[in-house]
Formats: sequence, C-alpha cells, structure tokens
Amino acid sequence: MTRKQINILLWVILAVFVVYKIALCFFPQALPGAAFVLSGLPFVFALIHGVCNYRFRDMLVFLAITLVISNLLENCSILTGFPFGHYYYTDYLGPKLFLVPASISLAYFGMGYLSWMLARVILGNVEQRMSGHFTYTVPLLAGLLMVSWDLTFDPIASTILHSWIWQQGGSYYGVPLSNFIGWFFTVYVFFQLFALYLKSRPNLYARVKPEISKGYWLQAAIFYGFTGVAALLSALIPQPVDTVADATGKLWSMKDIVVTCGLVAIFTMIAFTFLSVVKITELPAEGNKVGKNN
Repeated sequence: MTRKQINILLWVILAVFVVYKIALCFFPQALPGAAFVLSGLPFVFALIHGVCNYRFRDMLVFLAITLVISNLLENCSILTGFPFGHYYYTDYLGPKLFLVPASISLAYFGMGYLSWMLARVILGNVEQRMSGHFTYTVPLLAGLLMVSWDLTFDPIASTILHSWIWQQGGSYYGVPLSNFIGWFFTVYVFFQLFALYLKSRPNLYARVKPEISKGYWLQAAIFYGFTGVAALLSALIPQPVDTVADATGKLWSMKDIVVTCGLVAIFTMIAFTFLSVVKITELPAEGNKVGKNN
C-alpha cells in the first residue's frame, strides 16, 4: 500500500471506532462483541500506525513486551493479589489466555501504543531515537496516560458490568486503590523496557528520514482522546437511578459511577489530548523528520 492509502485506512479505522463508541453510548446492550471491537480496533490501528514510524520488527518487539508483561502480572495478581489486588475475570469478555481474557491483552497493546505516542508528542520526542531524559520521561508520562484511561472505565466495567470482580471492593465505586498503582507499575514496566530497547539501538533511524505530517500525530491524539470524550458523552446521557452492589455487598449508585467517570475523563484523558493537540500545532508545517529503516 502507498503512504496515501495507509493514511486513508487509518482515518477509516478511526472513524469506525468513533461511530461505534457513540452508538455504544446510546445502545449499550444492542451491539454484540463490544469487548473485541473496542480492543481490536485500537490494536489494528496501532500496528498500522506504528509501522509508519517504527520498523515492523520494532512494533513486534513492543507487542511482545506488552503482551508478556501485562498477561504475566495480571495472572500473578489474580493468583496472589500483586500488583493490582484480588480480583478475577468473569466470562463477560470472552475467551481467556490462562486467567485473563484475550481482549484485555489486545487493549493493553492498542491503548498502550496511543499513550506512548501522546507522551512522545507532549514531551517533544518526535523522533524515534530514544536518548537523554526521554528514555525515562516518555515511559513515565505514557504510564500516567494509561492510568487516566483506566480511571474512566474501571468502575463501570467491574461494578456495573461485572466484567471482572474486585473481591474486597474498593473506595472508587468498588475499585481499590491498589488497582491503579498496579496499573501504573505494569504499564510503566513495558514502556520502560521498550524505551531501553530503542536506546540500545542509537543508529537505528539515523539514515532514512521520511516526513511525517501533523495529521499522523493527530490521528493518535484523536483516537486516544475520543475514548475520553465517549466517557463524558455517557455521563451526559440520562442514566438509571438504580443501585448496584460490589463483591462486599456495598451499594453504589449506577448514575454516580457513570457521571464520575465522565467527570474524571475531562481532567485526565481530554486534558492530555488538548495538550497533545496544542503540541502538534506547534510542529513544523512541512512535517517532522522521523526515521524509518525497514
């Protein structure tokens, strides 16, 4: 495929994701296979978008690191409580890899890539070569971007939808603080490993430097940002006033859960997206020079 065809394909995937997310806000029970659509589309987008900037083998390295670390630590937590806390997955999300649904692994890679790209553009690391403080600051910020996403959906997915069950409940509408600490630890580990992998190859992208347009960075920002916008949209739609109990029997208002997640989205995912878009507008008009060495 030509670069133009790939660009069109990426915009199409993004558009399908946006339309599906909007439809899901209004008709949450009418759309089948939501777990795999919402994890599969970011996964496919990340692979295609990534190979326009990195080598294909580098994206495979990122994929392998992400899948191994996330699945290993998720299974470890289910069995021992470290690092997320004590929980287990129901059958809501479909087939599992060991004790973790396959869709979860896809989501870690897809949203992980988007968080990585936003962290890069926010910090000004628009070249693929990893050097200086970027080796450590990009993984740290990418980790915060990932946890921001989890803050906008975990109480809905667990306490309301029962996709997974927190056995000891928690103060964030049935979700424990340990979950978010565990999330940051998990995603930071695989981001840091990928950063160190890139740093170990300082001359990897030094020779061929095609131009990447502002639109390329904007695609990743919109994809990440609309996930937060969808959480806000759900909060603005009238919600049932029913209550739902967590695993400890504590009752929570379903409306309060959804509205709070939307509120959190404004000051986390949407705020980060706004910052990234500002940074993108400041990039050179002719596009930034980035390397790709296939």
